[in-house]
Amino acid sequence: MTSPHTTDVSHIAPRDKAEILSQALPYIRKFHGKTIVIKYGGNAMTDPELQQDFAEDVVLLKLVGLNPVVVHGGGPQIEDALNKLGKKGHFIQGMRVTDAETMGVVEWVLAGEVQQDIVGLINAAGGKAVGLTGRDGGMIRAKQLKMLDKDDPSKEHDIGQVGDIVSIDPSVVKALQDDQFIPVVSPIGFGEANESYNINADVVAAKLATVLQAEKLLMLTNIRGVLDKQGELLTELTPRRIDELVEDGTISGGMIPKIAGAIDAAKSGVNAVHIIDGRVPHAMLLEVLTDQAYGTMISSR
Repeated sequence: MTSPHTTDVSHIAPRDKAEILSQALPYIRKFHGKTIVIKYGGNAMTDPELQQDFAEDVVLLKLVGLNPVVVHGGGPQIEDALNKLGKKGHFIQGMRVTDAETMGVVEWVLAGEVQQDIVGLINAAGGKAVGLTGRDGGMIRAKQLKMLDKDDPSKEHDIGQVGDIVSIDPSVVKALQDDQFIPVVSPIGFGEANESYNINADVVAAKLATVLQAEKLLMLTNIRGVLDKQGELLTELTPRRIDELVEDGTISGGMIPKIAGAIDAAKSGVNAVHIIDGRVPHAMLLEVLTDQAYGTMISSR
């Protein structure tokens, strides 16, 4: 009996199965040895069967010669932990306000519970995952994010220990890749005084993809991609079109840093940036190894 998320392939003839597999060959050849950065979030992180699909996809990509790097979020898990402590999450322009107590919870949830769950899933699927934060290998240096008011740029919001990336040193990631490990990165950076910063996971994924000169940046979300006001999928976007969509309110809230990071990565040499629907079983595998388009592709011009 198949689960609701599982595709039943038992009725497919052997020749057709072979044809499906052979169609992946050009993509395996094209991307062999290339780095793919994956921002892991949304339902794919919370639905047990989609978690399993994700872990299997990451391991398969590694086995066929690609170099996946996972950057994960954990907003819902952080919210749950804060609620249990009686602390209500507060957001300004899509960014979580992070005081010292909240930062402690963020580190405990992201670098502990969430990261280790992902590492365990990938290892159980046959991979060799290693968890990292921005402290490991001095990877992510950060400073406090200056949040300007979107309506009044002369006004600045204090959002606490929310970080802006100063620099990324990818040497620890590259060393792990060279030893056939799969890095799993929590979006936590550190400052000059060794203070911790909570950094938007979309921004970390985009910057890391840029520094690693990744072939692709895949952002898993809870929607089909970027939608217009009629709810139709926009399959390809340029920076000019994105500016128009932000201006008219079509793109807002938490989608803004996701889109901004995607544009920066595309302009900085990442060959393709895709915002894809993490609710689709094996969406990541379909995006990378077939000619099917799932979601929205961000181009640099």
